[in-house]
Amino acid sequence: MNSLSRLACLALLTVTGCAAMTTGEQPDYRAIVASPDRTEADRQTDQRRKPELLLAFTGVRQGMTVLDMGAGAGYSTELLARAVGPQGKVYAQESPASSARARERFDERAKTPPMRNVIRVLRDYDDPVPPTVRELDVVTFFFAYHDTAFMAVDRAKMNRALFDALKPGGVLIVSDHAAQPGAGISVAKTLHRIEESTLRREIEAAGFKLIAEADFLRNSGDLRDAIVFRPQTPVDEFVLKFVKPAQNRAAESYSM
Repeated sequence: MNSLSRLACLALLTVTGCAAMTTGEQPDYRAIVASPDRTEADRQTDQRRKPELLLAFTGVRQGMTVLDMGAGAGYSTELLARAVGPQGKVYAQESPASSARARERFDERAKTPPMRNVIRVLRDYDDPVPPTVRELDVVTFFFAYHDTAFMAVDRAKMNRALFDALKPGGVLIVSDHAAQPGAGISVAKTLHRIEESTLRREIEAAGFKLIAEADFLRNSGDLRDAIVFRPQTPVDEFVLKFVKPAQNRAAESYSM
């Protein structure tokens, strides 16, 4: 553990126990993104997703078990699979009602070597975790939470299921397209945006605690009043990290 990680871990010790920070070695995120076998389409997506920074923010490490919510065509799933390595595992969740095109693209990606440690999970959003899957290290929910706001999804049930599936000290990373203050979920279907405070309030209601937020996808020039597809200016996007509190497990789970 380097000095920066050590200090961050000490700062969060009483809340998280750093249970999610002690599994395996930290991978070289830059090398993962630069992997020569990644597709040109994924490299184009990199320009707006900034995956090196996003992976670093998640803190995902080799050997971890991760659930990728709303996996879509598998862009983020593959990056996570590369990060956890052959000793790790990634569950890629998607609704059975997802688009046929996205499922086809995921199925094609699933045939490639980096996806060998990925398990496809076709389950409804409000029941996203197989009964046998517990003690997850990390859950990611990238740019799809807003979709659940206009689908027939019980989001309170969904968030509680994610909370229950994580180990104490495990983290949930959520990124999404920002809506204007006061918009709540009202523009989730029309603009594919959600108000950050609304999303945060819903997730915290399940027992999660916000421990960090990142600004590398923020853009103050976005008026947040237009649909996010093919934007005239880069979309303002928030990235939040929540933890399942470890309570009294801090001392026994933390090691330098």
